[in-house]
Amino acid sequence: MSTLQAQQHAFAAYLRDPGAHAPPQGFDPEAAALYRQLFRRNIGQLLAANFPVIRATLAPDAWDALGDAFCRDHRARTPVFPRFGAEFVSFLEHHPLPGHAPWLAELARHEWTEQSLRIDDTPLPAHDPQGDLLAGIPVCSPWLRLESYRWPVHRIGPTLPPPAPLEEPVWLLARRDAQGQVRFAELGAWTARLLHWLDAPGPDTGGQRLRHLAREAGAEGDEVLLAHAEALLRRLHAQGSVLGTRIGT
Repeated sequence: MSTLQAQQHAFAAYLRDPGAHAPPQGFDPEAAALYRQLFRRNIGQLLAANFPVIRATLAPDAWDALGDAFCRDHRARTPVFPRFGAEFVSFLEHHPLPGHAPWLAELARHEWTEQSLRIDDTPLPAHDPQGDLLAGIPVCSPWLRLESYRWPVHRIGPTLPPPAPLEEPVWLLARRDAQGQVRFAELGAWTARLLHWLDAPGPDTGGQRLRHLAREAGAEGDEVLLAHAEALLRRLHAQGSVLGTRIGT
């Protein structure tokens, strides 16, 4: 390692954890402290912007300690600031922190779901919005996120009592509408499975996918269930989760 590289590594170690590392030899201590202050402030502002509920829910000391641990222990893989929130989610999921709320990682994932949808630049695929949803191949919006949680993350906030773990996981669908607004809906497990089948790759038509779902539920040929599934499919289409049907092959 060259002298310059050694100095850079030493300076990075100091910025991440000044309590355990000194500035590089010959570096002015006051200047190093100023760099550290700016570094930590910028990280704190990025995290607060992406995770406002966590920021408001935790006590100030706990929030600061969380930011310090993130700076000290995590190695980010993206230099792109708008996508930085994913790094914080990864940190919380892979580095359980003693003394912190057990729902913290899931709430971070929930908050990042909304932020990631806001910046998602995936173009809409070619589709026929008026296509036959049963005879054609459904096309789901790329601006969807379907997540399962063990904690009621959509009900956690600074003015609410501490949550308890759920007896059954909750399914939350996040979608970005045509106006750019991110909307959430709580789904039952069966509706979540329906959406999974609709978004699955392959040449099966919408009708075939509904029959796959009925077979999976042990209700093959149940016309009442199929009618219910078709009504859900049309509702998902009306709200924009299902865009229409595939064009061509």
